[in-house]
Amino acid sequence: MSPEFLLTSLVIVASPGTGALFTIAAGLTRGGRASLLAAFACTLGIVPHLLAAMLGLAALLHASALAFEIVKYAGVAYLLWMAWQTLREHGALKVEAGADRRSARRVLIDGVAINVLNPKLSIFFVAFLPQFIAVGEPSPLARMLALSGVFMAMTFVVFALYGLFAAAMRDRVIGRPRVMAWLRRSFAAAFVALGAKLALTER
Repeated sequence: MSPEFLLTSLVIVASPGTGALFTIAAGLTRGGRASLLAAFACTLGIVPHLLAAMLGLAALLHASALAFEIVKYAGVAYLLWMAWQTLREHGALKVEAGADRRSARRVLIDGVAINVLNPKLSIFFVAFLPQFIAVGEPSPLARMLALSGVFMAMTFVVFALYGLFAAAMRDRVIGRPRVMAWLRRSFAAAFVALGAKLALTER
């Protein structure tokens, strides 16, 4: 595994984005277990993009302006919905005293959806990963799977660290209404900003 691939992947994964934001929110309001579930869900949301790239669907998404716009604006709408839910205390920053099945299911669904509805991930697998596959590679598919596996593992580890750190700060945050109100507004604004950034994204 080349150092260039590892370093670039780490920069991409560690950069603040919707997945990291969602995992941090899960850690703050639901605790360490939920933050790990959120990190897993966001990582799981990468799988459809990998499959799309392997089946050539990502190339179609990259080539078709309409397909790209449909997925992009679905992602924008979902982020705006997340922002609204956060402000209403029903979304990412809904405080849970304990993790029940419904709460865990909600974390899993939202985490997967956040990454599934990000068309840039498909483009990532089409434009970025092939750069690290040699022209004479005897098994390019196996090589792509290996690189994707490393990228996904890095995603889970980095997001889990974000979430566990947030969970460690949980007790200092949820007992302070003013702090929670400020966090809800901040996270909602961040979801809106990420949605706007996605809306302005070109193929």
